[in-house]
Amino acid sequence: MSRQSELAELSRVYDSSALSNRNLIINGGMTVAQRGTSFTGQEYTLDRFYQLESGATATTTQETFALGSELEGLTKYLKQAVSTGNDYCGIIHKVEDVKSLPQGKATLSFYAKGTNPAAGSFQVVVIRMHDGSTVHDTILDTTVTLTTSWQRFTKTFDVGSLSGMTTPTANSLIYIAIRQSQSDSGTAAWELNLTGMQLEVGTEATPFEHRSFGQELALCQRYFQMTNAFAHFAGRGTGTTTAVASLPLTVPMRASPTLSTNSISTRGYTSAAIDVSSATHTVQSYSANDNLLSLSLSGFDNLLDDRVINFQITGSANGATGWSIDAEL
Repeated sequence: MSRQSELAELSRVYDSSALSNRNLIINGGMTVAQRGTSFTGQEYTLDRFYQLESGATATTTQETFALGSELEGLTKYLKQAVSTGNDYCGIIHKVEDVKSLPQGKATLSFYAKGTNPAAGSFQVVVIRMHDGSTVHDTILDTTVTLTTSWQRFTKTFDVGSLSGMTTPTANSLIYIAIRQSQSDSGTAAWELNLTGMQLEVGTEATPFEHRSFGQELALCQRYFQMTNAFAHFAGRGTGTTTAVASLPLTVPMRASPTLSTNSISTRGYTSAAIDVSSATHTVQSYSANDNLLSLSLSGFDNLLDDRVINFQITGSANGATGWSIDAEL
């Protein structure tokens, strides 16, 4: 795309919407990978992108463009290599809040290359769900055919009124999938390479909106973050077997999170030996505006009521070196 074309597109966008914060997709440049860089299960992979296998066998990795071969300033991309295909297998992204796209027009764009599933193309769908799981309507259902060269695909579609939708919950979302078609159960191998994914209001596919790594990371951490190995946090005994504590968060989270079940130890505690072998932790209270998470801990032995305790996180889960803290949609 020439500079003149980019400016013309931005001018058209300016007529109807803001020039910044227009991309509803988080981590569309595939730069943030808190959980790791290689995944073989049905799970979140690069931040905010989920690998749906649906009986297929697949590996998703974060890849880096060779120096000088970057696309539109994009340096990373997601690669899903499928050795045994199946229907619905693909990459999923969930946009928080079904009301994020107002009635009117919207445009989905992305760069992709690869090899196609058995039916010869990928299905691209955008679905609105009032509660995160119940389909209200499908506002885009189309196909794209990949080649071995990068292409930018753009799809503009109509967004209807939300009239008649069941009242959205806190888990309402816009579900985006690039996948082997639901009607294609072929088992042939295929590969999807994906980057520069953007969803925006309006009829124009504007140049990909770059955010700094720090901005993108903070947006991702609203849904998932992790502690360092051997991180410490303070608590207070509420009896011989229980305690309360406050765990610092990098940013406030979208919803009350689920914590991985790694172990807890104590440091600097001078009473009788504390047995932590059965210790568990649950979220006691959560606020969308607070970067402290209140925890309730139990399963100890020999704590003292009202005694300050220095807790230490140990173990590993979900690619995290300490605890994983998950509030994904």
